[in-house]
Amino acid sequence: MTENQSPQFHGIIPPVVTPLVDAEHLDEKGLERLIEHLIAGGVHGLFMLGTTGEAPSLDDDLQRQLIERTCLLVGDRLPVLMGISNTSLKKSIDAAKVAADNGCAAVVAAAPYYMPLEQSELVGYFRQLAAEVPLPLVLYNFPLLTKVSFEPETLVQLLDEPNIVGIKDSSGDLDYFARIVAVAKQRPGFRLLAGKEVNLADIIELGGHGGVTGGANVWPRLFVDLYDAAVARNSMRVAELAPQVVELGKIYAVAGNHFSAGIAGIKMALEVLGICGSTLAQPIQPVTAEDKEHIKEIMSSLNIS
Repeated sequence: MTENQSPQFHGIIPPVVTPLVDAEHLDEKGLERLIEHLIAGGVHGLFMLGTTGEAPSLDDDLQRQLIERTCLLVGDRLPVLMGISNTSLKKSIDAAKVAADNGCAAVVAAAPYYMPLEQSELVGYFRQLAAEVPLPLVLYNFPLLTKVSFEPETLVQLLDEPNIVGIKDSSGDLDYFARIVAVAKQRPGFRLLAGKEVNLADIIELGGHGGVTGGANVWPRLFVDLYDAAVARNSMRVAELAPQVVELGKIYAVAGNHFSAGIAGIKMALEVLGICGSTLAQPIQPVTAEDKEHIKEIMSSLNIS
């Protein structure tokens, strides 16, 4: 793929939850309702099998079924990005082939997360991955979960890989994001996405291209409107919408301050909306009945229904 052919991902690309009947079975009806909910909300793409999608907890067959079904439901309406993060290079490559076979637009990969890697190891790993996957590759920076960050100097080295077309940063560090924006200017068309949703307007102002925001599963239009306002430099509209993002974010902490509580909160909010159930893959635990009522209160205060 040449530079001019690189996909120009932008806007709100939710990290879509995986609706489940149980740990081994996809909730196909729930998935269809969720996809239509997101498309109606104006999102610009879908990111499947990411962290919010509980990818590490799902077996290969369920992951394959999710991608097949998603691509069939979406058709050519939106680009679908598929997470292929794994500790095995071969498994990541095999997953990328599944993504290509089903019409995904790109694949997304975090650093192998079992052993902390040196930056030189990251470069070597992603050069090989980029050479062997059949789709454009987006890097996924999430040091909280992978124990390593893509240093800006490492990103400089990887810019010469034409099949690496962007990076999703979930560090939440705006100083870091500003540094990789400066690096990306060396490669026109290189995409910069961020996962920390309360920073969405800031990352657009810094030069980012969009957000991979978990809350968009629940209220996609809020994040699309905030993105549009940030792109238009409409500070009054940003000031109106940003506090609602913060308020919605309270659902992530209802079940506790641990990271997985956020995924449980999103799924319960979707159950409250009647879109899909709140079933989670082990080891993530569901919210309690009391927590569910608290989530309902948060959603009611924002008139989400």
